[in-house]
Amino acid sequence: ANQSAFVDKSKNTVTYHVTSPSNRTTVVLFDSENGYVCYKPSDPNACYLRKMDEWDLENIQMSFNLSEKRVSIYVNNQTKYYREFLGILPGKLASAGSVGEAVRTLCEQTSIYWVRKEDGPGKKRLIYLCIDICFPSNICVSVCFYYLPD
Repeated sequence: ANQSAFVDKSKNTVTYHVTSPSNRTTVVLFDSENGYVCYKPSDPNACYLRKMDEWDLENIQMSFNLSEKRVSIYVNNQTKYYREFLGILPGKLASAGSVGEAVRTLCEQTSIYWVRKEDGPGKKRLIYLCIDICFPSNICVSVCFYYLPD
């Protein structure tokens, strides 16, 4: 997959565009001003939102620091991978008025669903989307979305 990142220090955001081999692009927005991570898959009907954690904040700060130095980052054999599962909270829509300008702009005219980190999919849960995001620290994350049972 191809990946590009856009750092906007004035808005405290980092936006990743991850394009799969089948040419489908997922956008991942880290909005440190409002404390959210927002995922917009190539499916135009929904966005998924969660609160940032300490790990997210550390990686965003590293992106800000590296963007000032204008260095090229190459992924090599030192890259560390881990998988993150996000469970969609049934019936939990986020209010567009409370999510901040960056998320509103990314998700205009789509529903925004709250998600939370989970240990992994249960036997009856359906994984329907996984994306890989690599950070400047040579750590890559596979983010997988799946439906939670009611």
